[in-house]
Amino acid sequence: MELTSSTEADLQIVTVQEPRIDAPVATAFKDNMRDLTEAGKDTVLLDLNHVKFIDSSGLGAIVAAMKSLGPGRRLILAGLTPAVDKVFKLTRMDSVFGVFSTVDAALSELRG
Repeated sequence: MELTSSTEADLQIVTVQEPRIDAPVATAFKDNMRDLTEAGKDTVLLDLNHVKFIDSSGLGAIVAAMKSLGPGRRLILAGLTPAVDKVFKLTRMDSVFGVFSTVDAALSELRG
């Protein structure tokens, strides 16, 4: 599971560089997210623009990543492709996370 990380202003941007977050990679995703974000900024933006498919294991892995951030920190999402967005809406997880259409939209909102 390849993730890349960068810092922009007061937040950390983690980009998933894989087309799927599903059962075979869910544990690797959680571990990589924890490693990348454990000493990071208070806000972590997860860029999902490369992800074309997510299943319940992947959704659970994203929730686990949010919980691993701990109190006072938050995980927001950007760049959900139509199939991934549909999963978040069907499960109502779009109400748990701040969801933005693009990374730029998220940055614009957070700065504003």
